[in-house]
Amino acid sequence: MNALVSERSRVVTRPDPGPCPIIETKRLRLRPHRLSDAASIAQSLADFQVARMLARVPAPYHQQDALDWLNRQTASVLPDWTLAVTSGDDVHIGCVGIELRHGEWHVGYWLNRFYWGKGLASEAVHGAVERFFRRMPETVLHSGVFADNPASLKVQEKLGFRVTGCSQIYALARNAMVAHIETRLTAEDLRRPA
Repeated sequence: MNALVSERSRVVTRPDPGPCPIIETKRLRLRPHRLSDAASIAQSLADFQVARMLARVPAPYHQQDALDWLNRQTASVLPDWTLAVTSGDDVHIGCVGIELRHGEWHVGYWLNRFYWGKGLASEAVHGAVERFFRRMPETVLHSGVFADNPASLKVQEKLGFRVTGCSQIYALARNAMVAHIETRLTAEDLRRPA
């Protein structure tokens, strides 16, 4: 009887990475988002050059869009990490998200256009992914880039992501199907950016 009771009471849970951490890198601080980040997020994503490279961001993008998104993220009901990328003075300059979608972990990221070309995306993504793999070392991370975004593909290649295929996905800001290069990364393949 005891064996039956203990078997029934055993709860099987899917492992998750735990609460969203605070991560310090050489030039950045990654932290959980706050509702007060809404204005900075809206300013960054209102730039069509940023929004067009993201699948699920509408254009135009307004502060209410940011607040709606932040309300879901700050509720802490999902195992996902949505890390605010901040400069040394805690100015919100981007996002790295690691989320569970359809049973697979996916990483995505964006930076305010003013901060492009400085190696900050590589630094931020490496910091988040390295910490994630410390907590979930057996996990495979999936990602990808639109085919017309070679800079983002370069970020992923520097970090060790491998191309696994190409598909067409809908880009909300573009209101069109767009060629998407699919990638994946394991803990063993992760490289520190130069």
